[in-house]
Amino acid sequence: MALVEVESVSKSYPRRAGLGMEEHTVVNCVSFSIEAGETLGLVGESGSGKSTVARMILALTPVSSGAIRVDEVNLASASSATLRKLRRQMQPVFQDPFAALNPRMKVFDIITEPWRIHRNDPDLPHGGAALRTAAAELLRQVSLDESAFNRFPHEFSGGQRQRINIARALALRPKLLILDEPVSALDVSVGAQIVNLLRQLQREFGLTYLFISHSMPLVRYLATRIAVMEKGRLVETGYAEEICSAPQQAYTQQLLAATPELPVHRDS
Repeated sequence: MALVEVESVSKSYPRRAGLGMEEHTVVNCVSFSIEAGETLGLVGESGSGKSTVARMILALTPVSSGAIRVDEVNLASASSATLRKLRRQMQPVFQDPFAALNPRMKVFDIITEPWRIHRNDPDLPHGGAALRTAAAELLRQVSLDESAFNRFPHEFSGGQRQRINIARALALRPKLLILDEPVSALDVSVGAQIVNLLRQLQREFGLTYLFISHSMPLVRYLATRIAVMEKGRLVETGYAEEICSAPQQAYTQQLLAATPELPVHRDS
C-alpha cells in the first residue's frame, strides 16, 4: 500500500516581471507514490524542484494545485490536530548536519527535544531516567554512545553530526524519513558510511525513505525506484536498476555520467 501519494502537484510563487508580477512555477504537475518500506530516490540538479516537493510532503509548504496524501490523509484538508499527528510520522534529515543542530544545545537536549515537545504522548519516554535510557539507545542505533550527551555540535565531525540528526529524526518512531541530500556536505568515504547506516536502519525498523539527491549512482545503491526531475517536471520514473542501466531520457543519461560511484559496501 502507498504510504505517500503525490498526484498532479504543482507549486508556483509570484515574482516580479518588469513593472508587474507573474507566477513562477517551480514544480509542474508531478505525480508519484512511495510504498511502505521502500526507498524512492528523487533525483535532479539543483533548482529542479526536489526540495520543494519534500517541503510539500512535510506540509511545510502548501501545494498550488494537485493533492498529497500521507497514510491516506489529504494534507490540504487535514485539521491542525491531524497534521500534528502526521508530522510525527514524517521526519526530515537535511543536507547540512551543522546548520540542522542548535549550536547552543548539548546532544542530550537535542535528542530528547522531540519527546519534550510531545510530552503528553503516553507512548514516548518521560522523566529523567527514562529519557536518558531512550536517548542512549537512539545514539547506539547510529553508532554513537552516551559520552556524546554533554557535548555540543561543534565538537563533532560532520559525519557524527549527521548521525545525531538521524538519531533525533528517529526519536518519534516515524514511518517516513525524508532525506534531503543527507551526504552531499560530507566527504565521500564518510557519506558512504552514512548511506550504509541508513540501509541498516531501514531494515531494522521497516522505514520508508524519500531520498533526494543529485547523484544517480548513490540513489541507485539505496533506492528501490527512481524519479528524475528536470526544471520542475518529472521526466522519467522506474525501478533503480532499469533507470540506471537503460535510461530513456538524455537528461537522465547526463546525471549518470556526471557523478562518480560512491564507495559503499554492497550486501544482500
